[in-house]
Amino acid sequence: MSAHREAWRLAWPLILSNVTVPLLGLTDTAVLGHLDSPHHLSAVAAGSAAFNLIHFAFVFLRMGTTGLVAQAWGRGDGQGVRDLLGRGLLLAGGLALGLLVLGPLLVLAASALFGASPDVDAGLRTYLGIRLLGVPAGFLGLVVLGWLLGLQDARGPMLLMIVVNGINIALDLLLVLGFGLATAGVALATVAAEYAGLALALVLVRRALRGVDGRFTPLPALVRAGGFGRMIRVNRDIFVRSLALQAGFITFAAIGARLGEGVLAANAILLNLQTLAAFVLDGFAHAAEAMVGRQVGRADRAGVRAAIAANAGLALGLALALALAFLLFGELVVRGMTTIETVRAQAFPYLPYVVALPVISVWAFLFDGVFIGATRTEVMRDGMILAFLVFAAAAVALVPTLGNHGLWIAFLIFMAWRGAWLAVAYLRIEAGPTGFAGARP
Repeated sequence: MSAHREAWRLAWPLILSNVTVPLLGLTDTAVLGHLDSPHHLSAVAAGSAAFNLIHFAFVFLRMGTTGLVAQAWGRGDGQGVRDLLGRGLLLAGGLALGLLVLGPLLVLAASALFGASPDVDAGLRTYLGIRLLGVPAGFLGLVVLGWLLGLQDARGPMLLMIVVNGINIALDLLLVLGFGLATAGVALATVAAEYAGLALALVLVRRALRGVDGRFTPLPALVRAGGFGRMIRVNRDIFVRSLALQAGFITFAAIGARLGEGVLAANAILLNLQTLAAFVLDGFAHAAEAMVGRQVGRADRAGVRAAIAANAGLALGLALALALAFLLFGELVVRGMTTIETVRAQAFPYLPYVVALPVISVWAFLFDGVFIGATRTEVMRDGMILAFLVFAAAAVALVPTLGNHGLWIAFLIFMAWRGAWLAVAYLRIEAGPTGFAGARP
């Protein structure tokens, strides 16, 4: 199978399933945007930003699993594939329990960070308190998603994500519009869907294990320090990288909150469009993770190059199509997500930034997938830290004079820096004697 056909085989189910994630955000925004006050929408916008900082800081549970499993699968190491699943689930469970214990402190910290109005702050506290209950299911589900993708299985993750987000959307409509639960309803819908997804994930794992050689490793051998060494190194780098990424997003939201409740709500609507683009383009990033990881496991330098080239060409074409769609239909989407005229008026002037984002950000998403598959995670870590510092400096320089325009310009710079750093690092590594096929063990 050609690299382009392989990239498309893996990417299209992931694109389809990924689209359900921002559709959930659009549903949250739409149901709350049609209530009688913007403070519900603002509370969920702030609460989502805070929870994403907590939750996506641990997205290494998926990313690290994908790269390591893909390389083991490429080497034909079925026992290693099984052990990586067990260690990943143990790590996810331990981290989830720790976050549940720290939950009340995290809610207080988020409240202090945003410094929002009393109504928004109350909604933020309610939202976060409920969402934290879903952390165990969410973390375990991340490991399963990464493990399946590492096995070059895109249809299992597609089924899982469509089911979870479909349940979430249905419960959103029922609890918010049917029972009038507003902010609490949005949070409860997500938690219920996460536990339903965990049940389905365990079914998918049982089915996939039938095709993986090896046996169940006894728990003492599974948890020995040496067995976790490489996983911890890879996950540590992705953890720091994810913290820096989410720090950028929460800084964006926090600055927007200080520019006014209407600006915060408008930016939340526009970021849903960027989130849609990110999740669609991530289909090729995830395909690159699986394909590059497998070829690295085989030590096939030509295969790594072919995988990167195929995913890059397809991802760029999709990014251009998204930019055109946002240009033609962006205003219509904003009108559909809220009937509050003041929020609409705040959002329309910033649509050009959203139009530009897919073409600027596609390189960051694509090369994230390349570096995850190759487990060159220290490069991602360093680049993201620098990108956040550049974003913060740009925001400090531009927001006082340009207001929300300055904030969006700083965000564009943030995304451009991420892609440029990784692209330069890729060219440097590829110029070496082994390229990415010589990734460190």
